[in-house]
Amino acid sequence: MHDRPEHPATANQPIWRIAVAAPLHKGFDYHAPRQFFTPPTPGIRVLVPFGRRSTVGILLETRDQSAVDARKLKPVSQVIDETPVLTPDLLTLGRWAADYYHHPAGEVLHHMLPTLLRRGEPAARQTENLWRLTPAGMDFDAELAQRAPKQQALLKLLQQHAAGLTSEALNQRMSQWRAPMQALLKKQLVHQETIYFSAHSVREPRASFQHSPDLNNDQRLAVQAIGCSLDGFKRWLLEGVTGSGKTEVYLHVIEQVLAMGRQALVLVPEIGLTPQLLQRFEERLPVPIAVMHSDLGDRERLNAWLAARGNEARVIIGTRSAVFTPLAKPGIIIVDEEHDHSFKQQEGWRYHARDLAVVRAQQLDIPVVLGSATPSLESLHNCLQARYQRLHLPARTGQAQLPRIGVVDARRIPLDQPVSSALLQRVREHLEAGNQALIFLNRRGYAPVYICHDCGWHAECRRCDAHLTVHRASNRLRCHHCGSERPLDTACPSCNGASLLIVGLGTEQMEDFFSGQFPGYEIVRIDRDTTRRKGSLERSLQKAQSGQARILIGTQMLAKGHHFPQVTCVGILGIDQALFSADFRSTEYMAQLVTQVSGRAGRAERPGEVLIESHQPQHPLLQLLITRGYREFADAALEERQAAGLPPYTRMVLVRAEAPTAGKALQFLSSLRAHLQSRIGPPVALLGPAPAPMERRAGRYRAQLLLQSDQARALHNALDCITLVTEQLPERRSVRWSIDVDPVEMF
Repeated sequence: MHDRPEHPATANQPIWRIAVAAPLHKGFDYHAPRQFFTPPTPGIRVLVPFGRRSTVGILLETRDQSAVDARKLKPVSQVIDETPVLTPDLLTLGRWAADYYHHPAGEVLHHMLPTLLRRGEPAARQTENLWRLTPAGMDFDAELAQRAPKQQALLKLLQQHAAGLTSEALNQRMSQWRAPMQALLKKQLVHQETIYFSAHSVREPRASFQHSPDLNNDQRLAVQAIGCSLDGFKRWLLEGVTGSGKTEVYLHVIEQVLAMGRQALVLVPEIGLTPQLLQRFEERLPVPIAVMHSDLGDRERLNAWLAARGNEARVIIGTRSAVFTPLAKPGIIIVDEEHDHSFKQQEGWRYHARDLAVVRAQQLDIPVVLGSATPSLESLHNCLQARYQRLHLPARTGQAQLPRIGVVDARRIPLDQPVSSALLQRVREHLEAGNQALIFLNRRGYAPVYICHDCGWHAECRRCDAHLTVHRASNRLRCHHCGSERPLDTACPSCNGASLLIVGLGTEQMEDFFSGQFPGYEIVRIDRDTTRRKGSLERSLQKAQSGQARILIGTQMLAKGHHFPQVTCVGILGIDQALFSADFRSTEYMAQLVTQVSGRAGRAERPGEVLIESHQPQHPLLQLLITRGYREFADAALEERQAAGLPPYTRMVLVRAEAPTAGKALQFLSSLRAHLQSRIGPPVALLGPAPAPMERRAGRYRAQLLLQSDQARALHNALDCITLVTEQLPERRSVRWSIDVDPVEMF
């Protein structure tokens, strides 16, 4: 890392190596504070001068020597923690991840911390006051307190809430309650205690719990197999058809883990899965459960993080970044819907939470379970290589059967009709039978194209190479890539004509159409536009699950893991573009999405039916999927990947670059390739550089260089070269560039 000779530390001043959140692949040396003669444990936070500012750093190690003259080193300004915020296992995981993903260690380690800890806030849970009645207060007849009506009202309120009320809850229910509360305290009718502030992030156990249902034979075998591996590291792939009871397997295994005094970490791909999964866990597990996802405030996330670190939360359920939650007594890691590419971080440090969960489980010597009805080809390949052990749930639980799947030839649908008559008729029959229908279209907004019939002009984003999407409810055009928007044009900007047409379908238009077709039925639309406000997703899902909403319309937010027992009819629209995409993974994603959406139908006693509208009804991959199922589709896809030399049989890395002006990104990657060709041997192929499929996005021009090899070590050696070479390229100053190891999308 350093070419210069190392200089010894001055007397009584050891050197601390600090990780700082900066885009540099190295740690920084500082003098330890004079009062620290005993080296602290790595993983604590410190405040250090960095350039012209002070910043929070993380102690990596203490050293006796530095490559920098000790007289030039600055001292650490402040030690923030007494004990490490990054425990040894998390520090090890972070340093491993920084090496594997070739990302600066300082940025990786800071990313692993909650936002408030990155800012230097104390690593302490927020507390609040809880007020509850004493036994004397519970027996006190409030009607006798005629002379003190405020005290009387407060006593009545507390008698209605035996578990007590927090100060915040009292503020919402009663004004000016503090003075009468002090009077009740003096009379020993009320007791005040300090509790941890939980809000929505740490759920306390319920008063009563549901009994575990009986397992079928396949579930029982899966629980037994995983249960026998709880004392060591093992990788399990739990593959079960939709509705086969994978969550029940998780719950039974977690019950065993809790009985051993250990914790369970459960990862889910999106917030949309969290409410329903959390409800099932709360109904079954008599322990505090921490929740971690991006809908929580910074304080709530920190409280959950600290509750897990202190073993107060025994089960942790969270999205991607929850993989970095500290565990006091780790017992098992479960990754639900492991195939979902939401587990891959697409900006900044581009890690994959599923893969890091496997690495972390190995470092902790505990089992990891990856569950899915549509496993990723990487996980299936790992089973073939005997790296993972496969457990199979081939049938739905109870009397439920897999739905019938049919394909409607979309070429025969009239142009002025958004969906086929066959689908409308089947939806009507299912609704009249008292069931629900689900319409899936993975395109939000009203329509994807706004075009002039006279001259051919179409509305494009000024900052991206993309069409603007029509949003009729707000009468605006929006870019779904950069977020820019403007009012809907009333005349063509090119020819001033008035013949402006809306082309294509979106979920907003589907909602309007089905409202007109079925005026007597409540419709709920679930997509990113309708779930922006806090709590809106939960309310919509509740309507769907209760049966109050009879028609469900939405994007992939509706497709993943939800249990809608009254849905018997599913219509799937707009899948054709995946059959001809330039991304080699698109057909895999299409098959997973179709299978997952189809799995929402017929999950209870009522039989289900699925209709897929396609302009390519005889496409061999689509026919293979609907006639033979996902597993045979995946086997065929793996054979194609092997023949083509594509992942998982080879490894890929994308080097991405972007610049504010055209040509700069390509120029940078071209220079990088020229320098690499003399350093990288035949095991690694260099492909490109080329403009990204969407070259301009958010006002910046993008390009990419692909590295591919069937030898992982050779590929990572090449990435080491990239880090060194880019420091010598003058073009680097005009671009932003990044490394994406194991990319899940080529976009």
